[in-house]
Amino acid sequence: MLGWEWHRSNKQKFNAVNEETILRRTYRTLAIAAGALAAASGAHAQSSVQLYGLMDLSFPTYITHADAKGNHLIGMGNADGEPWFSGSRWGLRGAEDLGGGTKLIFTLESEFVVANGNMEDPGQIFDRDAWVGIENDTYGKFTAGFQNTIARDAAAIYGDPYGSAKLRYEEGGWTNSNNFKQMIFYAAGATGTRYNNGLAWKKLFSNGIFASAGYAFSNSTSFASGSTYQAALGYNGGPFNVSAFYNHVNNTGFVDQTWSVGGNYTFGIARINAGYFRYLGNQGSLGQRQDNAWTVSFKLAPKGPFDYELGYQQMRVHNAAYNADGDIPNANTAHVFDATAGLHNGFKETLYASTFYHLSKRTELYLAGDYMRLHGGYTVGSTFGAKNQLELTTGVRTRF
Repeated sequence: MLGWEWHRSNKQKFNAVNEETILRRTYRTLAIAAGALAAASGAHAQSSVQLYGLMDLSFPTYITHADAKGNHLIGMGNADGEPWFSGSRWGLRGAEDLGGGTKLIFTLESEFVVANGNMEDPGQIFDRDAWVGIENDTYGKFTAGFQNTIARDAAAIYGDPYGSAKLRYEEGGWTNSNNFKQMIFYAAGATGTRYNNGLAWKKLFSNGIFASAGYAFSNSTSFASGSTYQAALGYNGGPFNVSAFYNHVNNTGFVDQTWSVGGNYTFGIARINAGYFRYLGNQGSLGQRQDNAWTVSFKLAPKGPFDYELGYQQMRVHNAAYNADGDIPNANTAHVFDATAGLHNGFKETLYASTFYHLSKRTELYLAGDYMRLHGGYTVGSTFGAKNQLELTTGVRTRF
């Protein structure tokens, strides 16, 4: 017995020493790697790789009609822990100067949920961005891979009050998980609001004109089926900025089309945004769905740490078929319809507001809420048959 205890004690000591040795070697390896990277950066001063990220946690969140019994929910984010404004993410962004005003660029970006530590899309590491491209002062920016649709970026200047006021090369925002985000799907392609197998070109001219185009391959033998093509045109005019896009989506043979126009105007500490969307969705033998949607929002940013936002949107559907769950599907997303449930007319309206308190340039606290009402045959799965829903939240968002 004493021999066994001596053996176990010495084995534990050996394991501890062995683990310490492994850790020491690991730290030495990391130090050598860091030194090599520093040396490489010095040798190639025209190249850069940046690690960046953002974390958003909404708590507490209150949601009415959160189940089939009409009960409310109190928790972190929505039922899946999703925060209100921004998907938490980390990423790598790189650039190499090739000379002559041209640089090679790339972005890899992954989303996660702070409330539970899960990946946003299990099995897909880089579920926000995975693309490589070329940027040139004369010809603009050309990228290939998994990325935002160009229609999404063009509409970000008027879709809500939270994004950039100006058209730019960087990808646009829109909010993350609430009852006024669904308008973004008018800018979606066959694989959602990001292209799979996508090509995108953007050019911001010196006179303020902005032009962009995008195409997503289906990667199938039926070349057109599952593909998307889009074009956008806009203008940065100083206090006022406008843009418009056209979207053509082939959902396995069902062709959907969207036209949109909108813009914003800044006067002093205030900014007003407005936009309109026209959608025609092919439903096969059930005929064509027709949507008319519009949005208006306002942002007030006085001197000091606070800013305030207020918005309203309305999404009207005509001759719309339900999906298999008995709800109105988001635009550009459905190609399977419930033919037995008939066709429906109705609209969804949402009023929302927020205030931010900026602790620094990177970190802010927020208080936000929205109230959604459904009219006529317009139904959504999140209300479980109820005709209205209230969402309230506070949260913190920080960047690194």
